[in-house]
Amino acid sequence: MTTQTAAPQRLNGFEVQAMTQTLDALTQDRTLARFEFRAANEWLGGGMNRSTIQGFFGAGAEDTSRTLPFNYTSGEPPVLLGKNESANPGEFLLHALAGCVTTTTVLFAAARGITIRSMTSEVVGDIDLQGLFALDPAVPPGYRQIRMKLDIKADCSDAELDDLIEFVHSHSPVCDTIRRPVPVVFERLKKK
Repeated sequence: MTTQTAAPQRLNGFEVQAMTQTLDALTQDRTLARFEFRAANEWLGGGMNRSTIQGFFGAGAEDTSRTLPFNYTSGEPPVLLGKNESANPGEFLLHALAGCVTTTTVLFAAARGITIRSMTSEVVGDIDLQGLFALDPAVPPGYRQIRMKLDIKADCSDAELDDLIEFVHSHSPVCDTIRRPVPVVFERLKKK
């Protein structure tokens, strides 16, 4: 007699049992929820620089799952004195927001038993460079507003989808980081 094991139930690309086990572990030991993500950056010339991301601390230990680093190059368009080497850091911020909102949406949809059929988003950030170049002290150097349009096809009612989006708006880590003041501490390394 052969024993068959059922394939893990997946919803929106997530294994439901693993999701439940993760939530149970975090509920039992809240210290496992503390994570530290890191990036190292090197200036390459002009407006170009490269960030390297690999290790992080999470679930109570230093993670070793990433055998190779991720490298991301930032550049600027010619109108901002660059050579279009890559997206600029402000555009990467929009990418981070879109990615985080998407992942948070499909994760919590799965937790609620909602199947997402498709999801796309468009993110637009308005910035006034007078702030960056200190031409007007009343103009902030960062984005003045970020607008996000979500197109989600899901197996649920409009009310359930609206409730999910409201939850994501207040629980997406990147969205939350942008929406509230977060201390950014600079430390200049001294010459040895």
